[in-house]
Amino acid sequence: VPTLVSPTLTSPLPLFCSYRGLTLVLTFFCYTSYHLSRKPISIVKSQLHPNCSALGPNPRNDSNSSTWCSWAPFDGDNYKELFGALDNAFLVAYAIGMFISGIFGERLPLRYYLSGGMVLSGLFTALFGLGYFWDIHVLWYFIVVQVCNGLVQTTGWPSVVACVGNWFGKGKRGLIMGIWNSHTSVGNILGSLIAGIWVSSAWGLSFVVPGIIIATVGIVCFFFLVEYPEDVGCSPPLHHVMTTNEKDPEAVTPNEGPLSISGQSSADHSDSPKEPAEEPEAISFLGALRIPGVVEFSLCLLFAKLVSYTFLYWLPLYIVNVAHFGAKEAGDLSTLFDVGGILGGIFAGLISDYTGGRATTCCMMLVVAAPMLFLYNHIGQNGIGTSIAMLIICGALVNGPYALITTAVSADLGTHESLKGNAKALSTVTAIIDGTGSIGAALGPLLAGLISPTGWNNVFYMLIAADVLACLLLTRVVVKEVRGWCGYMVRKRGYVCT
Repeated sequence: VPTLVSPTLTSPLPLFCSYRGLTLVLTFFCYTSYHLSRKPISIVKSQLHPNCSALGPNPRNDSNSSTWCSWAPFDGDNYKELFGALDNAFLVAYAIGMFISGIFGERLPLRYYLSGGMVLSGLFTALFGLGYFWDIHVLWYFIVVQVCNGLVQTTGWPSVVACVGNWFGKGKRGLIMGIWNSHTSVGNILGSLIAGIWVSSAWGLSFVVPGIIIATVGIVCFFFLVEYPEDVGCSPPLHHVMTTNEKDPEAVTPNEGPLSISGQSSADHSDSPKEPAEEPEAISFLGALRIPGVVEFSLCLLFAKLVSYTFLYWLPLYIVNVAHFGAKEAGDLSTLFDVGGILGGIFAGLISDYTGGRATTCCMMLVVAAPMLFLYNHIGQNGIGTSIAMLIICGALVNGPYALITTAVSADLGTHESLKGNAKALSTVTAIIDGTGSIGAALGPLLAGLISPTGWNNVFYMLIAADVLACLLLTRVVVKEVRGWCGYMVRKRGYVCT
């Protein structure tokens, strides 16, 4: 971290660190609450269409239907397709909204944009649950609420990544953001546990309570979030103050190889960072696409997120159908996938920081993930111990690349040296990458809903194919990184890679 005292900005290092820590913690809780509010639908699905015969005879005595305990309109034989439609309504709206959300995020105060989006997300999450208390059985109501919720939830990711990127330079960004990105899995775990409390008694509360939580965190964010170091008299990270003739001394490109991350230039120890250049304009959508690596990582994330979100929305139902657990037990067991996601994100960030190879790290984890998905489907339910171990391993391998791309890679590309210090690209680049990934997030649960009636084996074959495609799309960037390592070894040890 560069020295943070200058003639014009006299804030000492401890003050900077305290505000930077506050930003990291606050954005962590913000996005934890986003995922906390998304998770209940996957837990409640098994309650909307449970196995009524296991509950005994129909107490209403007005029908011999085997679906007397189901919630209309999800009581028909097409309930899996309807669940897929609910997921798709949210995720398609999220994917479309994400491409424009970053543009707004660059031009509006992030504090207002983020907190307003969180309050609205809480409202629409609660409205879904209120359908239980209002005795609503019309499909369009739930679809409309999901669409609105998907749109307002796009305010979250570009905003929190931009805030963190404003405060942190590129040194050890992978590890820091790998730990910070555990908010995704922590939110999923908390969402599962909170929804599981009421899923069997009053499933509406499984949505209302998370809705209240995210709205409350949004209000806290409004009062305490600090968007930029300059807002409190602190010097920004060096990638924010570069001029057109300077290069970020913390920048790590794939060609620099191992150990380049720990290298520091004399500018890192300067007591007087250069004065900021004239305030740059926000980058255009096409301009962000021209940044090297944006297209490759965006397409890779499309397939990686397809796999991750299929697990997010369908894993509890899969466990209920295959392992024959109850709704609450299946929800609790599914949290182990997110525990693995926390470990995978940290591991991916640590390795990519040390090697300087973001793409190679992602590719290797995706290569191993494909056979592990196959094994989980075939032996993952052979005992509770095996199930726990396989869920954690699959969660780490599936969510590790997803976490690395959406955090460290997005921040690296958003402050790429080709931008010459224009940090206003960060939110737009983040939105493009995550928006493309959200297309996969919409496709995965939809395809799972369409394919699952033919057998869960076919769903897992689809997930394995998506993992392989995600890996192949990074081939060009991986080759570039490997060539960079070869060049580094030539300079370091004097032999040639062929």
